[in-house]
Amino acid sequence: MFKLLSACRGSGARIGEMSTLHGAVATPVFLPVGSQATVRSLATADLEEIGVKMVLCNAYHLYLRPGIDVIEKAGGLHNFMNWRGPILTDSGGYQIFSLSSFRKVTDGGVVFRSHIDGSEHSITPESAISMQEKLGADIIMVLDVCPESTAGKDKLAQAMESTARWAERCRSAHLENGQHLFGIIQGGIYPELRRESAEQITSLDFPGYAIGGLSLGEPKSLMWEMVETTVQYMPADRPRYLMGVGSPEDLVEGISRGIDIFDSALPTRVARNGALYTREGRKNIRRSAYREVMSPVEAGCGCFACRNYTSAYLSHLFRCEELLAYRLATIHNLFFMQKLIEEARQAIAQGVFPEFKKGFLEIYKTTDEERRIEQKVAALRGKKASAFRDID
Repeated sequence: MFKLLSACRGSGARIGEMSTLHGAVATPVFLPVGSQATVRSLATADLEEIGVKMVLCNAYHLYLRPGIDVIEKAGGLHNFMNWRGPILTDSGGYQIFSLSSFRKVTDGGVVFRSHIDGSEHSITPESAISMQEKLGADIIMVLDVCPESTAGKDKLAQAMESTARWAERCRSAHLENGQHLFGIIQGGIYPELRRESAEQITSLDFPGYAIGGLSLGEPKSLMWEMVETTVQYMPADRPRYLMGVGSPEDLVEGISRGIDIFDSALPTRVARNGALYTREGRKNIRRSAYREVMSPVEAGCGCFACRNYTSAYLSHLFRCEELLAYRLATIHNLFFMQKLIEEARQAIAQGVFPEFKKGFLEIYKTTDEERRIEQKVAALRGKKASAFRDID
């Protein structure tokens, strides 16, 4: 399902193509997150105009509401949300372990309580696969055990072993129906566990592999160290997916290390808070400095928001809390991400990706590392406390 087209000298960056039931996808690729069968504030027509090729939905959330049976009656997830392109569904392992106030892992699977109403549920590797098959996603994920990356080594080792056993059961349960099942590599922040997990999971011969359990509050330098360690043991002829990572600088850094697929709710979440991406970094459009700026958020940007509205207008919408603000800001940020990915692919094809990366990172101002970790930890805690009312 994956064809490696070319790689760039002096970098791990590469371009390829994934074939799916709903069309081919050029890689590297960024997937907007639509956990509940929608990218918040956008219609699928908006995604098509932006140039989005593939989206991520979450089986955990769709299982709780509206229910897998409802989507199956609609003819599958594509019909239900009126999206014609490929879809990747996450099995929900991360959500079960991050959202549930109660969970119990057994050899059979995991018992947990819903973050919505506290009702008790049980998911096994086999039922996780069955749910995703009924949803009809193009790429589906094994059920994994996903503790925090900074958990103790013993706990991470246990999670890794459970993930390996569950991956084998998912592989056995999966029907040969054209859907592609990806394995997930765990191991936290320990290189030896990452290597062992990679060897365990790749031995099962999945058509693609994901790196899970990162970007959970650890320093970015440590995250990239774990990515580099893990990629060494991932086959070059299969797509590599770095789960839950997707700031602009992370796309560039990840691509340089051989990552093909990214997903993150970050671009859409910060958009709804008024943080808009530009080549120089984020702009807080709520600031009074933009009240009378009669130019677009970024000169030369081809997104719908920048073609039609000024910074002053967007600033006004946010300060008035008008719903249109969230749609326009989300369109802009996703367009920025899509354009960045396209430029990265072009640079790889031309053999100049190291220069492209250097030029981008010299100009783009990233969020302060200490503040980023504080925000990440606070967000994870806040999501638990609020029962994830603000899920993408």
